[in-house]
Amino acid sequence: QLQLTESGGGSVQAGGSLRLSCAASGYTHTLNVMGWFRQRPGQAREGIAATYRRNAITHYGDSVRGRFTISLENAANTVVLQMNDLKPEDTATYFCAAAYEWRGFNSQGWDFWGQGTLVTVSS
Repeated sequence: QLQLTESGGGSVQAGGSLRLSCAASGYTHTLNVMGWFRQRPGQAREGIAATYRRNAITHYGDSVRGRFTISLENAANTVVLQMNDLKPEDTATYFCAAAYEWRGFNSQGWDFWGQGTLVTVSS
């Protein structure tokens, strides 16, 4: 079985930065993609960043491109989301996710999920 354990998050003022980390444990050998989603209150879960574990090709959602950076550490078992120039509209619960194959940012195409971590950006 696979587990995703997130760390980071918290509160920051607009313009600030935060770093989220997610460690995968268990049977990770067949995972091809790791990524991040977020969910604002009352809204659907939104895919914001993803990376292939074997070649580090990345995908970003339009709302975060140029401000957020996804990367891999620890032999590609940890995925990091560096968030810069944060805005109040970035306030959300952020979820780490992993998938056997890239199927886009439709949340139904992802196979494993972390428990979520709250990010709050004040103006």
